[in-house]
Amino acid sequence: MANVKQEVELKLELPSKAIEAFERSGLLPDEGARAELQAVYFDTPDRQLKAKGYTLRIRRSGNERIQTVKADDGQGGGGLFARAEWEMPVAQDEPVIDTRTPIAAALGEAADMIAPAFHVDVERRTWLIAEGQTEIELVLDIGMVSAGERQAPICEIELESKAGGPAALFSLARQIEALVPVRLGVAAKSERGYRLLADATSSFKAEPVSLKTGNRAEEAFQTIVRACVRHYRLNEGLLLDHYEPLALHQARVAVRRLRSALTLFKPMLAEADVSRFQAELRWLAKLLGEARDLDVLVDRTEPGELQDRIDAARRVAHAKVIDALESQRVCGMMIDIVEWLTLGAGKVAPDAERLRDEPAELFAARQLQRFHRWVVRHGRRMTKLDDERRHEVRKKAKKLRYASEFFAGLFIGTKKERRWHGRYIEALEVLQDDLGALNDLVSTAGLLSKHGLSGDPGAVKGGGSKKKLIAVAAGAHEELADAKPFWC
Repeated sequence: MANVKQEVELKLELPSKAIEAFERSGLLPDEGARAELQAVYFDTPDRQLKAKGYTLRIRRSGNERIQTVKADDGQGGGGLFARAEWEMPVAQDEPVIDTRTPIAAALGEAADMIAPAFHVDVERRTWLIAEGQTEIELVLDIGMVSAGERQAPICEIELESKAGGPAALFSLARQIEALVPVRLGVAAKSERGYRLLADATSSFKAEPVSLKTGNRAEEAFQTIVRACVRHYRLNEGLLLDHYEPLALHQARVAVRRLRSALTLFKPMLAEADVSRFQAELRWLAKLLGEARDLDVLVDRTEPGELQDRIDAARRVAHAKVIDALESQRVCGMMIDIVEWLTLGAGKVAPDAERLRDEPAELFAARQLQRFHRWVVRHGRRMTKLDDERRHEVRKKAKKLRYASEFFAGLFIGTKKERRWHGRYIEALEVLQDDLGALNDLVSTAGLLSKHGLSGDPGAVKGGGSKKKLIAVAAGAHEELADAKPFWC
């Protein structure tokens, strides 16, 4: 029989240069057990298994072979992994597809097409850390994921609770964090393998948030925040490998989405917690924003002396971003957020507790309606607003768009509902783009001055005349005001 269990683990990414310091830190009780593990991951040629949310592998250690099926946890891998898994010994390097796991039912006849997809080879060291009533298995994996001729290194720590709650995992993670630089891990080994099978990417866009009818508002909050954390960490990883303007843009978007989530769910959260995280995220967003503004500005500037000076300022901003991302302040920020989330997002008053327990659809509809009304009301008479007020409408419209994406799964079960949602999102995107072009136009001189870049703002390409852009934005606002809200 396959052994079915619920795996709960916290992943931490460790720089390879810090391995020796970690091993000599005194945290580890002994030499630990060592094993060489070779794993083969399987899927159909068109990746049906991945699409259905499962991974299938056979891992060999010595003469022992263990087949493992894991199910996606539905949380987007935002720090803490909680996944159902089915394990059983097998005699050969061929998977056993029968009723003991979900694979046969999930794939049907396509199960016959399952074949090796990629390999994972690691040296694994394992320790058991026991304290009081808690017991945690600490695993250090060092190795490589291989798909054809492409490879990616692995250097990660996995903490799995054997006895005690998740608080113990984070307590141990804090001890590790104090000794060596670690980051929250959001990608399983299987995901890294699948990436090698695809074209190389320069950034990761936000993935759809998996919300379902019947979720409580608190569950929706947890899922959304984990998705934002994952979005950020994936792009942060690309930036730390080598600077990618698109990765920086998406990291900034992820931080904005995370800040928007905290704003949306503020009524059910402790004010002190929201203030603490918003302050840190605001600092990070400002840093990323300054670099992103210069990335955009250099592309909008005609070749010449001014563009060269903007590019020099941009390189300084890039260096500041990388220095910050490598700091303990940023390394610990996402771990802080996921720990807070996992341990219940803080204590709150009874009224906030009731909000946490209400159906997610009710909470979402109320918040969407509130933001929609604000944008419609304050964006009226667009041609009469000053630049600052138009910018406020732009920022609020962006939050409304993020909320509309977060909550989509609660309201778009039918084709008709999906069309409504698509039209609403399209109207928001057009308004955002038009107001964004207007903001770029009016902020150019100030941006040049901020970075000490004297020069003719006319050398920076704009999107047209200010009057025309305002008129276009006004038309886009009218389209949004007339769009049918998908949550009603």
